[in-house]
Parts: sequence; structure tokens; C-alpha cells
Amino acid sequence: MNFIQKIHSAAQGTQKRIVLPETGDERILRAACLVQQKNIAEVLLLGEANSLKQKFQKLGLDSSGIEFISLAENKEVYADLMLEIRKTKALQKSEALELLENPLYYGCLMVKSGAADGMVAGAAHSTTDVLRSALSYIKTQQHVSLVSGFFLAVLPAEKKTTENKNFCPILGLADCAVNPNPNSQQLAEIAINSAATMEKLTQTEPKVAMLSFSTKGSATHKMVAKVSEATKIARQLAPDLKLDGEMQLDAALIEEVAQGKAPQSSVAGYANVLVFPDLNSGNIGYKLIQRIGGWQVIGPILQGMAAPVNDLSRGCTIDEIVNLVAITSLQS
Repeated sequence: MNFIQKIHSAAQGTQKRIVLPETGDERILRAACLVQQKNIAEVLLLGEANSLKQKFQKLGLDSSGIEFISLAENKEVYADLMLEIRKTKALQKSEALELLENPLYYGCLMVKSGAADGMVAGAAHSTTDVLRSALSYIKTQQHVSLVSGFFLAVLPAEKKTTENKNFCPILGLADCAVNPNPNSQQLAEIAINSAATMEKLTQTEPKVAMLSFSTKGSATHKMVAKVSEATKIARQLAPDLKLDGEMQLDAALIEEVAQGKAPQSSVAGYANVLVFPDLNSGNIGYKLIQRIGGWQVIGPILQGMAAPVNDLSRGCTIDEIVNLVAITSLQS
């Protein structure tokens, strides 16, 4: 059983109710069927039941077991909940009712009220749209100052060769989705949160590499200094965590390179969590290994939310939707 199958197996039978609000996207409908068939979660689709059932029929899909929820259902209740949450923002009832016409907001209110255990969206909306609705009404965990985007990257068995034998077959990547240019304090928090996510989802000890274009002072620049300072802060906040930096990607992943560039590091050459210095490098990096390297990528998993709301890439596949629903079920 490979890692993806293990994730599916762990989610099976949890009976978590996961809402998928973007029912205008065919990929979501196809993924919903697979999730239901595999018993990964109880699927909640937002939209008028008869209309959605007709879409399933046209696609030749079986919608048995899927629950359809009209945006008119419980609208007054959710509007009142919105007013309670945003009472300091002087939100008007009419404005709340209008926002609930947007399935992202409706889905978030379902999660907030307990009607759903989690939400997966982003196939037809930007990360900004998903985050705006989630942060407005679900908000962050206590003591968490920022939300960040974590990806799990899985190297398929057929990709393992003698050349890449030192690569960890499962990598955690952050932040590849949310924060454009985190400062040192934020980067340290992202690293610590990513280690916790990696351990929870993979049951393996996290070994965190703080990535840069420099390894242990081989270059001098303010961008390098930011990562070096973040490493110090993270070590102070989580002294028992295996974490090191700053280091280049090859030093983080390849033992032979690590022996030359960072011989004293307990992380270099063995890292399984890669923390990128900014969103440019993180977003480009994960898409390179996914689109060209052939890695299976799950995410972004939004770290720091008070309840599970996870974001899809708008270029996501049906399998990627199914995988993220499984992860969301396990987070619930």
C-alpha cells in the first residue's frame, strides 16, 4: 500500500462531512463520486438538488449517497451567526444574506456552525477568495499569527532510481500558497507549523530545512540573513525540533552534497520538510516537481485555521481533489 492509499484508508470510515461548494466545476462532481464510493468522507454539495442530479446524469455519474444542500437552506440562521461573529465590523443583515449567495461563504458558515467538518475549495476560485471567506468567519487557531500553505509531495515508486535514492519519498513543502514574503518571525512560525503538519499526516519525524541560495554563510545578502535569523528564532521556539539552515536545496536533500557543504548538520542530506524563503520560490518549486518531476502533490493544506478549510490549485486534477478531501477528513 503506497502513501496515497494509506491516506485514503485512514480517512475511510471516519464519517466526516466535507462540503464542496464549487459544484459548477465538473472535476468537483467527478471527485465527489469517487470520495463517496471510496467512503473517504460524507460529501456535501452546495446547489439545488434537481439541477445537480441532472448534471450527474449527463456525465453518467452515480450521485447515490451524496447530500445536496440549497443555498437557501438555513440562510437566516447562518446570517445571524455571521452578524454575531462580525459584530465589531457593523455588518448588516442584508449584507450577510448577500454574502451567503456566495458558496464559499455558505460553506464556511456550515463548518463554523458544525454542520460540516471541513471544506475543500479553490478549483474555481483563487486562494485569496478561499482565504478571505475562511479568515472572516472560521478564523485562525488560538496563538497562531498567520495561515500558511503546506503541500505534501509524494515520489511515485517508478520514479525512484539510483540517482535519486537519497531523496525522501515524501516531502512537506511550505509556504507555497499564501504568504508572499514572510519575515523571519513568520518564517520561523511556518517552519514549526509545517513540522507539526508533517508529523501528524505522515507519522514520521520531521527534519526541517530552511532553504536559501546560500548554505551556512556561503553567500552574504539580506535575503540570506532573513532565513538565517528565522532558523535561530525557530530553534528558540522549538528547541527539540530537528531544524537547520540556511541551506541550498541540494544540501538539504542529497547526502553527498551535504557532506561537503554542511558536514555538521543533522538535517542536511536527510530533510523531509522544505521551508521556502518566499512565495516566488515556493510556488515555482512545487509546480516544477509536480509538472516536470512527476511527483504527486496534495494541497495546499491551510495551516493555522481554527477548523479544516483547504485550498485547491485551479489547475487541480480529480485525483488531487480526492486526496485533499481525504486529508481534510483526517484533520477534522
